[in-house]
Amino acid sequence: MKQTDASTVTAKLVSKDQNSSQMTTRASLPLSVQNPETAAAKSSHKTHMLWEEQQGQHYPERDTMKSLRFISAEALVSHPRVAQESLDHIAYNLYPLLFKASYLLEQAEVTRAVLSHWPLEEFRLAVLLGPNTDHPEDLRDRACKACLEACMQGLADHVLQSRSNRLRVADFTGIQDVQVQQCPCGRALGRWGRTKVLVRICCQLQGQPCTARHPIEVFADLFVTEGNFDMVVQALKPAGPAPLQVCCPSLRADSLSPGQLLQVLGLAGPSKLRKLEVVHNVRLHAGHVQQLLAQVGLPQLTSLTLPTKAFDAPPTCAPTPEGEDPLLTSIAWELSQMNKLTELSVAFSTLTGKIRTLLSPLKTPLRVLDLANCALNHEDMSFLADCKHTAHLEVLDLSGHNLVHLYPSTFFQLLSQAAQTLRVLTLEECNITDNHVGMMILGLSPCNQLQEFKFLGNPLSASALQRLFAALCELPRLRHIEFPVPKECYPEGTTYPQDELSVSKFDQQKYDMIAEDLRAVLLQANREDIQASTPLFGSFDPDIHETSNELGTFLMQAFKTALENFSRALEQME
Repeated sequence: MKQTDASTVTAKLVSKDQNSSQMTTRASLPLSVQNPETAAAKSSHKTHMLWEEQQGQHYPERDTMKSLRFISAEALVSHPRVAQESLDHIAYNLYPLLFKASYLLEQAEVTRAVLSHWPLEEFRLAVLLGPNTDHPEDLRDRACKACLEACMQGLADHVLQSRSNRLRVADFTGIQDVQVQQCPCGRALGRWGRTKVLVRICCQLQGQPCTARHPIEVFADLFVTEGNFDMVVQALKPAGPAPLQVCCPSLRADSLSPGQLLQVLGLAGPSKLRKLEVVHNVRLHAGHVQQLLAQVGLPQLTSLTLPTKAFDAPPTCAPTPEGEDPLLTSIAWELSQMNKLTELSVAFSTLTGKIRTLLSPLKTPLRVLDLANCALNHEDMSFLADCKHTAHLEVLDLSGHNLVHLYPSTFFQLLSQAAQTLRVLTLEECNITDNHVGMMILGLSPCNQLQEFKFLGNPLSASALQRLFAALCELPRLRHIEFPVPKECYPEGTTYPQDELSVSKFDQQKYDMIAEDLRAVLLQANREDIQASTPLFGSFDPDIHETSNELGTFLMQAFKTALENFSRALEQME
């Protein structure tokens, strides 16, 4: 297309009111086998997708019928210089269209320019990238590095040289981080990276002269670690007036000290925080958790994730003669004051005999519950099987428990109670064997809402997997299965649960043959819509993948500090 043609397109996009010479300002926001070595080369976290429905990553068919308006917008943004020169002549209600077109085609220069000229009161990224009548494709799973950086830099340009003071809200939430990026560059900017870029821009703008008469509220899902902690604190607590006011509906914290976590929570606006994830390398014990919940106050919180051993007693806390746990009782009371809490993840905390104490005070039924590797006993399972939460559960993780062998009746009672709502069930490393498959089929058969079933790490044979797959085909909403490598693919005498070294040492050729037979089971049942895979080291976690280098450095430093403390203690003993 020549420049004159692009100018013609520009003229078509300009909309003028028939009764006025002014432009309208009304906004209208509208299964194949993959070798493990190949997968490792593609992803450093080594999630091995060993079997998928088609070669490579499978994506559902999308309706990509575009309107003529959107086709015209694509034609314009395909000529970046012309598009940028034309922005002052484009109707306000067409800016959302131009933004999505520039994002789709990865015209980062145009994306930045569109946001710098943004004439509307609100910019909401998830709404703009979502399906609409002009372009039905959903782009919210494109965390495109070039475009997202351009968005944030365009916001800075808007503050420094804006011709309009209408923008009041810039919302960067709602982006879905996925393993394979479908944008042209294929490069993602994850949650940690988005946080770093945004807070850097906020800090740079502090103290700068700008034309805005009011601060712009910037909503972002923050991911705070030791590496960006200082900038996040500066962005949340500016020394003087700041043109961008960061609002945090969701916060993930990793590799922070308890004091740093408490500080950033206090600055992030805990009265508005809806989701809090404290993970991995934040060393909390029950005393820290009780202090955090009591001091900060999280009245709007809907989702809470706590790190490993978060319910362990602090070193100075001795158990009471009656065996009561006053800290856990206090934590449960604090949780009960959160009237909107519906998601709780406390994996890898020792909660033997304590589930009733923790969950019974909660006023709101839980929809998501992660109790993986919490050393539950029969008393805990009996409570779960008949508590007020069970009939509302949509996502349940009980990995690491010998459920079918030790607690068959209570476990299947739990499944029966949750059958009408359960969408995702994870039972990894639960020692489910061939002898348990019949009971598993009976227990899962009422779960007609189940969409995902993950049972990696269980010692099941190929014949048992075929029986289970045939039964799973009867679940109408099931779309995703994560199944273990069949036990005959491993050397005889292999013990379970396996370590990371032994789990990857299996007969690939034998696995391929079994995988093909399992695929045939799905095809014979006309269930090509089910994706089945064996991610050897767990599902893809974009947050860990993005910060692996920093967290590795943090762990090395922690190990060095521990050695220094040990050496110092030895010297004192001598």
